[in-house]
Amino acid sequence: MTTAAYTSHLPANAGWLTRAEAWLDHKGKGARIAATVLGFILFWPIGLGLLAYMIWSKRMFGKSCRSQTRHNTHAAWAAMKPSGNMAFDAYKAETLRRLEEEQGAFEDFLRRLREAKDKAEFDQFMDDREKRMKDVSEPAGA
Repeated sequence: MTTAAYTSHLPANAGWLTRAEAWLDHKGKGARIAATVLGFILFWPIGLGLLAYMIWSKRMFGKSCRSQTRHNTHAAWAAMKPSGNMAFDAYKAETLRRLEEEQGAFEDFLRRLREAKDKAEFDQFMDDREKRMKDVSEPAGA
């Protein structure tokens, strides 16, 4: 990705610190953490300064999981709300019904797959146990 993608909102004479901040914002929380750790490794006051700036500017903790969950819940409720177009609502209801059937079929498939795996593992255990019992009893009888 070019630098223009994340610096397009910056003025043309933006300094390297401003461009670096925009790059870190674009890359996300992982890049901010990596930059702070690297700052501590290079020279501890740099890392401390980066950490203080991230906390002070609320960049490190700006988007919480709580706000994402709230947004996702709102989107789920909005999806269930009728649109007012009867043809679209019928299509949506049919698609949701079909997806629920497919989900049920897939869950049944996974259940059967787990049961088959469990049975194969149990059969293998019993075969190994029987083999060990024969090995133990043969030397004693010989």
